[in-house]
Amino acid sequence: MRCPYCGSQDSQVKDSRPAEDGAAIRRRRVCPDCSGRFTTFERVQLRDLSVVKRSGRRVPFDRDKLARSVQTALRKRPVEGERVERMISGIVRRLEQTGEAEVSSNDIGLLVMEALRGFDDVAYVRFASVYRDFREAGDFGDILNELATRPTLPIEREDEE
Repeated sequence: MRCPYCGSQDSQVKDSRPAEDGAAIRRRRVCPDCSGRFTTFERVQLRDLSVVKRSGRRVPFDRDKLARSVQTALRKRPVEGERVERMISGIVRRLEQTGEAEVSSNDIGLLVMEALRGFDDVAYVRFASVYRDFREAGDFGDILNELATRPTLPIEREDEE
C-alpha cells in the first residue's frame, strides 16, 4: 500500500480488525520511510459496476463519491459515522445484488433518497434539493409535504440487530 504522505511503495500493517459489522477490514498502517500512520479499509467487491449518467455517458461506480455526497447531505447533523457507513454499505450491496453490470445514476439517487428518508429528515431534504434540481422555494414545500406523508423505510434495517 502506497504511503499517502511520502509516496513510498512500502507500508507495514500494525493492526487489523473487522469494521462495518464484518463487511470490511480496517488496517492501521505505518510507513517505514517517513513513519507516517494511516488507516485503510478492505471491502468485498462482488462485481464491477458502471454508472449510466443522464447524458448517457458511462463511468465506473465510485463508492467514495457516493459516500461524499451522503456526507455532504449529513454535514453538521448529529449522526454516528458507523451508522453512515452501514447505510452506504447497504446501498452498495443493493446495487451489486441487482445482477446488472450497469446502473443508472437515477437509480442510485433513488436509493440514497430512500436511505436518507429513514435516516435524517434534514439530510433527506438537502439531498433531494440537489438530486431533484430544486429551482424555487415551492419545491422545498413539496418535498416537506412528501416527507410528512410517506412511511419510513430505512435501508440499513437488515444490518441492525
